[in-house]
Amino acid sequence: MFYVQRDAQGQLVRVEATAYAEATETLSSDHHEIQAWYANEVMEISLKQLKQSDLEMIRVLDDLIQVLTSKGVIRVTDLPAAAQAKLMDRTQAREALGGLSHLIDEDESGLI
Repeated sequence: MFYVQRDAQGQLVRVEATAYAEATETLSSDHHEIQAWYANEVMEISLKQLKQSDLEMIRVLDDLIQVLTSKGVIRVTDLPAAAQAKLMDRTQAREALGGLSHLIDEDESGLI
């Protein structure tokens, strides 16, 4: 059983497994609104995790490109113009912050 609170339009705004003062009714766990509420919540959590992972991967890819170019494996000019511009912007921003040092947390053992 879940305790729920609705807005003026009748939409769920809060769902809890335990009673709370603002709860206006209870719904069973198999009720379609409860199922939709938790499905939506799971999707939001997954999207937040994916966004965080994207930010972390950007740094990994940026570091990888820097290593590959510094070793002469690829040249920045091998990349499309739009990618070159973005890399240049990131390189300038990183240099303004002190280069590549201090970007990897002390507890991280390497790039990957």
